[in-house]
Amino acid sequence: MDSAVESGEVTLKLREVRAATGLSLSKAAELTGVSKAMLGQIERGESSPTIATLWKIAKGFQLPLSALIGPASLRDPADERLFRTVTFPGSIKVKIVFPFDPMLGAETFHVTLAPGQSYESAAHASGVTEEVFVLHGALEILRDGDCVPLRTEQGLRFAADLPHGYRSGAEGAAFLNMHHYPQQTGLPV
Repeated sequence: MDSAVESGEVTLKLREVRAATGLSLSKAAELTGVSKAMLGQIERGESSPTIATLWKIAKGFQLPLSALIGPASLRDPADERLFRTVTFPGSIKVKIVFPFDPMLGAETFHVTLAPGQSYESAAHASGVTEEVFVLHGALEILRDGDCVPLRTEQGLRFAADLPHGYRSGAEGAAFLNMHHYPQQTGLPV
């Protein structure tokens, strides 16, 4: 199942997260670095957030990304919502392979980049580690000012609490992207 960012689902999850913490929109804006107006628009379904905005919200609330974009409580592999692809217009395609598991402190995504496409990510929360394993194509991981080239069936583990990015080769790239969190998140997902 392939869909654009579904603002209804993000709206619901953002409202749930904010309600669980008892935070005002103003306090949530302080925590996330996302404006009060934008948070309100997302909650009301008036704006579809970019993946960069979702990462800011997840980081501010100390949550994994899949807590905002996916049905994290589902564990039935027959449920197609679990493995759906979220397309961020003008950006990357992200398929949730395994939503956040609090026992493992990890989540896994299948990411697709078009030929020659780049994606830059802001630093994640302190202590977050990423593992990338290339399934198809050539990929460069941008970190610490260096480019690390990877080919099909090669991988890299790196600290994701610094700005980093990905750039595909001429044929595009598909890769598994695992996020490992240093401790359990503050809210149940």
